Amino acid sequence: MENVKILNHPLLQHKISRLRDETTGTNEFRALVEEIAMLMGYEALSDLPTEDVEVKTPIETCKTPVLSGRKLAVVPILRAGLGMVGGITALVPTAKIGHIGLCRNEETHLPEEYYCKLPDTIEERQVVVVDPMLATGGSAKAAIDFIKQRGGKNIKFLCVIAAPEGVRMLHEAHPDVQIYVGHLDRELNADAYICPGLGDAGDRIFGTK
Repeated sequence: MENVKILNHPLLQHKISRLRDETTGTNEFRALVEEIAMLMGYEALSDLPTEDVEVKTPIETCKTPVLSGRKLAVVPILRAGLGMVGGITALVPTAKIGHIGLCRNEETHLPEEYYCKLPDTIEERQVVVVDPMLATGGSAKAAIDFIKQRGGKNIKFLCVIAAPEGVRMLHEAHPDVQIYVGHLDRELNADAYICPGLGDAGDRIFGTK
């Protein structure tokens, strides 16, 4: 599918395997999610615009590139997406951070927004939406809907693992959004859990049940 990139770097796959292990504790799990986000961010942000500025080195003055224009906006989907923010901001410390909170309506079973706070001039920024897991795709689609409704245009989505069903759904809903996936898992089970998956990412990041 166009605009869908599955990242197969061996370092990334090694870290994802550690995430899957049920014996991996909260501290290591949290650190791994952040490291994976940094590796994925390095790939996903390779097209950030730059401009040349003049810098005086100890040897001579030269023209050298720096990031240009409005900087990045990182938008985690609460709450598991928070675990990926540090990895992206380690690469781009000047990035602004928004938040989108979604919950499922028990009658319609559709995601509903309960919180949305985005950086100003969102329409001028490269927006990176992060969530460790892309299962049905419902939450990611809704989050991107909200961002577009508020003017966001240049949007990328990063997830650690995904089910084919979620990737298909998100790509069909937002074909203009670049989707970066750490690992494409086999399928969703009857309860909409990713298989083989890694359990509930939010619970494992924050040590809750």
